[in-house]
Amino acid sequence: MLLEQERRDVCLTARSIARHPGTAPGEAGTISVRSGDLVVVTPHGIPLEQLGPGDCPVMSLDDRVLEGRRDPAAEATLHLAVHRDAAEHGRDVGAVVNAFTTDTVAVSTVLVELPPIHHRAAGLGGAVAVTPYAPYGTGDISDQAVKALKGRDAALLAGHGGLALGRNLEHALENLRLLDWLSGTYLRARQVGEPRVLSEEELAEIRHRDTYGWAGPDPFL
Repeated sequence: MLLEQERRDVCLTARSIARHPGTAPGEAGTISVRSGDLVVVTPHGIPLEQLGPGDCPVMSLDDRVLEGRRDPAAEATLHLAVHRDAAEHGRDVGAVVNAFTTDTVAVSTVLVELPPIHHRAAGLGGAVAVTPYAPYGTGDISDQAVKALKGRDAALLAGHGGLALGRNLEHALENLRLLDWLSGTYLRARQVGEPRVLSEEELAEIRHRDTYGWAGPDPFL
């Protein structure tokens, strides 16, 4: 079986997303992981918590299905577009995760951009773009997602939910959970008042400090 370990990892990630509070029931998202020129994607028509390795199609970067007992999910078009763009621009992207959670869907239907109100937003690239609405499985939503991810590790797809990238599946899932948390935090803050948004200078300082670890730059150097 092609990419057996990667297929197993996709299934484990799928179960983790299905257990996450606020995730929609059933086909609650899509997952992909790339190995060279091959990509494992989630299939169409199976709830995330029921996936088995043999269900997950293996595809080439040029959209050909090479192996798998089920058809790819419609969003495979989006995943492959993101992987191709990352490969073309030399980005270290090995996995893409999309999930329909309450908070990411809610924010994506209201805002054109999720502003950075917490320093952890710097880890995703700052403000998170929200794509214009487009039907899932289309070239339009794929193009919009690629555009929204320029210089970012996450995006919100209007009316669909969150999308996150990572070096591997663990990293992509961590970024997705961070996006979900930032979305929920913003929604709660708006119940109290207008949230304070971090400036580009403040985000740049956070990124600078992050390169030194928890203590920040050595004051004696």
